[in-house]
Amino acid sequence: MSGLRTISPLPDGATIAASALVEADLDRIARLNLRFRAMVTPDPEGARRMAAVAADGPLAGMTLTVKDNIDTAGLRTACGSRLFADHVPTEDATVVGRLRRAGAILLGKASMMELAFGLRTTDAIGGQCRNPWNPDHVPGGSSGGSAASVALDFGTASLGTDTGGSVRMPSAFCGVTGLRPTHGRVSNKGVLPVSETFDTVGPIARRVQDVAAVYQVIAGHDPADPHSVDRPVEAWDGSNDVAGLRVGVPETFYFDAIDTEVAAALARVVAALRKSGAAIVPVALPGAETAHAHATRIILSDACALHERALDQRRGDISDQVYERMIKGRDVTGVNYAQSLRFRERWRQMLAGLFTRVDVLLMPTTPGPAARIEDGAHLEDATRHATRFTYGGGLAGTPGLSLPCGFTASGLPIGALFEAPWWQETRLFRIGAWWQAQTDWHLRHAPVLDFDKQPQHQGVRK
Repeated sequence: MSGLRTISPLPDGATIAASALVEADLDRIARLNLRFRAMVTPDPEGARRMAAVAADGPLAGMTLTVKDNIDTAGLRTACGSRLFADHVPTEDATVVGRLRRAGAILLGKASMMELAFGLRTTDAIGGQCRNPWNPDHVPGGSSGGSAASVALDFGTASLGTDTGGSVRMPSAFCGVTGLRPTHGRVSNKGVLPVSETFDTVGPIARRVQDVAAVYQVIAGHDPADPHSVDRPVEAWDGSNDVAGLRVGVPETFYFDAIDTEVAAALARVVAALRKSGAAIVPVALPGAETAHAHATRIILSDACALHERALDQRRGDISDQVYERMIKGRDVTGVNYAQSLRFRERWRQMLAGLFTRVDVLLMPTTPGPAARIEDGAHLEDATRHATRFTYGGGLAGTPGLSLPCGFTASGLPIGALFEAPWWQETRLFRIGAWWQAQTDWHLRHAPVLDFDKQPQHQGVRK
């Protein structure tokens, strides 16, 4: 599924409404993007053209940004890197084609960490992306521009990509909602990965309903993607009842050495679940403490294989912080790689058994809030710490949903992560909708936004 669908002119009133919403988004981008660098390539003229016509699809009128490693026909896709600074695709990625056919309006490309490699979202083309809640802090990565663009209301939603946390972690840091789908559920055709073993495209928005709407459009088999799985996509019925849901809460590792404010926020989530009739089940995840190391071996090796020629022949076009981390993949032996694949098989088997006893797992998305940009100088250590709890899901290929669940005293967002068995995204939507029906964390706006002058986003707009 690629290319553009046939579209027809909107009725006059609808055209005016869509154009007004697009202009409001573009105005916010013009006013705020220079400071926060959430977008690397805005496409105002393309957005205006799409607003002037409409599809009658499920996303008609929804404005989105797209991470810059996802191909957009006729619009530069630089992947945050000087290696691709002049790359203008001739075809859309499968997911972009599906968005267009569903009536979505693309505002342009979100900034990202160079080559999708780390949490700082230092885009070699667009500059340092900054956290909307405090520009001295990182937005997370590598889909930092996607999460920040949603938090800044540069559109209702965004597409990011997730290897070991690159949708979930920045969503937590920026106070928005982000889904990593089951690996193989969403096509990666036309997307530059970090690791084909793990990577998947995932939607980010404020509301679970919008995340689910975008997911429903982009999910589904793509014969052009060798990792795509031909399996029916279950539609979410909008239910949000958690009574009787069995929620597994790890007793060790996932709650060890975490920020006290993060621990308090997660305790409030657990209390709310109990009050609503969910069963809280203490669980053990043996091997969790080593899952990160095994995932890292595979990721670094896959990245070195993908960028082999550039690492040798275009060293000057790769930043030191990315090169010095990525090149360690060449130290991973074939034996090491095989050992990590065997661990992955045991890890998946353990989780499959665990999910016969619980319906979802709950843990912090990150051990603490977003770090200061100046404190993230050592990319490898900073990324390892921030992804302590998200790499396990990436290694298993399970779906995970990060939900805003509070703020620190200094005003930085906190995220709660729910993970479900393979193919059970609707279970995550159900629990996410329950949480967001009770709380308004996802609707909070960073102080930089002046909503007396600009309309707020309210989900899918028709």
